[in-house]
Amino acid sequence: MDCIITIDIGTAQVKVSAFDTSARLVAARRGAYPTFHPQPDQSEQDPEQIFLTVLYALKSLLNEGLDRKHRPIALIFGASMHSLLPIDKHGVPLRNAVIWADNRGHNEADALRQHLLGQEIYEATGTPLHPMSPLVKLCWFKNHTPASWFERVYKFISIKEYILFQLTGQLVIDHSMASATGLLNIHQFGWEQKALHHAGVRMSQLSEVVPIHFDELKLKKEYVRLFRLPSSTKIIIGASDGCLATLGAGVVKEGDATITIGSSGAVRVAGSEVIKDPHQRFFNYVLTPDIYISGGPTNNGGVVFEWFAQQLGASGLFLDLEQSVEQLLREAERVPAGAGGLLFLPYLLGERAPLWNANVRGAYIGTNITHERKHFVRATIEGVVYEIHSIGKLLQQYRNIENLYLNGNYATRPLVAQIIADVFGKAVHINDQHDSASTGAALLALTHLGIYPTLPEAAQTVRSVETYQPDAVTHERYARFTQIFERLSQKLQEDFDALVALQA
Repeated sequence: MDCIITIDIGTAQVKVSAFDTSARLVAARRGAYPTFHPQPDQSEQDPEQIFLTVLYALKSLLNEGLDRKHRPIALIFGASMHSLLPIDKHGVPLRNAVIWADNRGHNEADALRQHLLGQEIYEATGTPLHPMSPLVKLCWFKNHTPASWFERVYKFISIKEYILFQLTGQLVIDHSMASATGLLNIHQFGWEQKALHHAGVRMSQLSEVVPIHFDELKLKKEYVRLFRLPSSTKIIIGASDGCLATLGAGVVKEGDATITIGSSGAVRVAGSEVIKDPHQRFFNYVLTPDIYISGGPTNNGGVVFEWFAQQLGASGLFLDLEQSVEQLLREAERVPAGAGGLLFLPYLLGERAPLWNANVRGAYIGTNITHERKHFVRATIEGVVYEIHSIGKLLQQYRNIENLYLNGNYATRPLVAQIIADVFGKAVHINDQHDSASTGAALLALTHLGIYPTLPEAAQTVRSVETYQPDAVTHERYARFTQIFERLSQKLQEDFDALVALQA
């Protein structure tokens, strides 16, 4: 029986999954790795550690997770966007990879955003001018490292490119990942010269750009032996996790949107045209030349829940992180909507959409003597959802949204899903497979192999198994809280800027 192997290189873990030719999950393995924060605004990862984790998870799936009746016919890759890794001519990393959550380039982003060139680059590349962007990361490196070091870099690549290079010896980047760098012209599908010139990099220092169905990669002989794969197994480059999660949620037409809450979060829609926002608040990434994935990302998704569980969760109990989160969610279920008047701004990692301010910070507001830990848990969850709602509210100025589809480890939990339905005042749907990024990768591979005629037809096979309906009274109550949340988020930005300056 033929199967597809998907490798999703996420922020906190790699997920390796096997799908049959009906896009049904048959086996999966995971492996985790840490993120390092040398300074509050810095977020880095060790690419070697990630690669070893990928090898471990893939080897485990192929040798133990799959029974002998399943024969892999293709491997396809997805990954988190916006990472930047400098390598030498031998492919050896010159430092840790800087990931999406890194905010050290906030001054470079602010300066470019206020310049006409910034607007031109945004319109050409579709990537907001923010420290998340590899364009801005490159500007930071140019301004804060010796010119001799900058010139010594052979290539600037993403973590996904590094993993593929280790496995195949080839350096290529797909249209989808490239479109999230702030360096690719998403209308012409080539590197944008204005962006490259501003960042101080040559085109030769970037990888060759290829379509998402590119399958000319070949595993090195040692990995063919290690994984015991048939010589006919195709290696498909795949796309970014955000684009794949949208496809895997079945969202490819007007009226549908997907909400993802994993480590980070996003609200996304699909369409044949980009969203032209003069305020540069939305991304426009490429899935295919005729399908753009547009929307807004938040830095502060599941990472906020995990922070709370680690710092303020159950103490003295031998609980792992997952168990601690589950216990806290049960506590939050006992608190009515609104958390007893306690409100949380969830900006632990600065923020992307809709504020695009790396300096904003987290805050609990409205605390009184009656509040217990359960109120703080409820307020934390609601704060993350309020932030997601603020993105969706702005997105609806450009796109009609009737149906919401949830994916990601946190959005699909019953309590969170109901809060999302009540805050948005819309029915939300959960599909039969929560890991939409891996599902999207499988659908892409199966379409390329001819199982499905087109990606939209592949997306139509995704089925919802659960729907959460909003409660009208709760929605009206939440509407008042979201108004306060949005006002505070705007009003406090100047004070957050001052706090960051004091810390520096």
